[in-house]
Amino acid sequence: MSPLDLPPSEQRPSTSRPGLFYGWIVVAVAALVLLLSAGARSAPGVFLLPMQSDLGLNRTVLSFAASLGLIMFGLGGPLSGALMDRFGPRRVTAAGLLLIAASFGASALIHTAWQLHLVWGVLSGLGTGIVGSVLGATIANRWFVTGRGLVMGLFGAAGSAGQLLFLPLLTAMAGALGWRQSAVIIGGLALATLIPAAALLRDQPTEVGAQPLGLKPGEQAPSVRPDPGVMRQAVRSGQFWLLALTFFVCGATSNGLIGMHFIAYCTEAGLTAGYAAGMLALMGAFNFAGTIASGWLTDRYDPRLLLGAYYAFRGVSLALLLFIPPGAGLVAFAVLFGLDYIATVPPTTALVADKFGRGNVGTVYGWVFCAHMVGAALAAWLGGVARDALGSYGVAFIVAALLSLAAAALTQGIGRPERPALARAGD
Repeated sequence: MSPLDLPPSEQRPSTSRPGLFYGWIVVAVAALVLLLSAGARSAPGVFLLPMQSDLGLNRTVLSFAASLGLIMFGLGGPLSGALMDRFGPRRVTAAGLLLIAASFGASALIHTAWQLHLVWGVLSGLGTGIVGSVLGATIANRWFVTGRGLVMGLFGAAGSAGQLLFLPLLTAMAGALGWRQSAVIIGGLALATLIPAAALLRDQPTEVGAQPLGLKPGEQAPSVRPDPGVMRQAVRSGQFWLLALTFFVCGATSNGLIGMHFIAYCTEAGLTAGYAAGMLALMGAFNFAGTIASGWLTDRYDPRLLLGAYYAFRGVSLALLLFIPPGAGLVAFAVLFGLDYIATVPPTTALVADKFGRGNVGTVYGWVFCAHMVGAALAAWLGGVARDALGSYGVAFIVAALLSLAAAALTQGIGRPERPALARAGD
């Protein structure tokens, strides 16, 4: 019998130690899954030029395949959120890792555009979306009443670590082994990650006889069941659309434009792909610190003010990219942009939970995250279109900077309850 088939009464770990809150083990395993997912999602940007040479396809076609992957990654958010709210994170995570393994393994057989769109776009995007979109938010809000922002910061840091580790690794592997063999290796890593995920993940604290960390004595544990029809209520709320729109901009300016086209932009400026991947890894290093700091700040300050500052800072850094010289100047950009690459995640998830309730985080945040990835997909595709039509990425970076500044203003229209909904019993 598989560990996934055990009833809750038999799922209690035999290795837990006295005094250790099992939620931290769940956080560690989920962080490993998110690290793998982030590494897999970074592959299209690294493989863009090798795939162009191997398949003989232009930048627009390849960008469209990547944008399909980002759209499916985004659609994986609400799908994953609904499934996790119903079946729990453990089973859904296992299914997502299996799909990642299958899609990246099948990448070795790609030879035509439609195969690229199906395998590299639809299947791999859906697999990484199932495990990389709302897993962190679901676990943080099921296992923690206090410290949710810090936990989300840790999950964001795991994504940064995935970028930090995989970008130079994939660049080296693509040069030595080719992009096909490198994709197969990613599939193998997904299968390896399935082992600790199946063995150690738990859906909620009651499965190990615990309560959410920070729950006060005598206080009722908040429900983790979603409210019926929550999305019908959410879509009638202006707060939902402000969260979705600002997160749309986040995706467009980070995963979409920079994540997909930064290496190509650098190589056209006369730099090597290895140097460009190193700059992305540097972004990941500073994003690691920036996202943890963002989580810590989210537990202490108004998330709306933090989001406004992050988007404004991003707009300025994107504008500066057009005026700094290639080479050493990119180090400054990598540091500045890296500090808030995904620092927007902890305050965004906190606002979703505060506004719509703990039990609805998976479902509502799934759709907010979907908006994030739609923005990323459009930017990935339109960035390639702009490059082919205009001969440079200049206009794309200008538009991204203006969108970031607009998002900074929009965040101030997001309301927040006086007391976070997750701290109230019964939400």
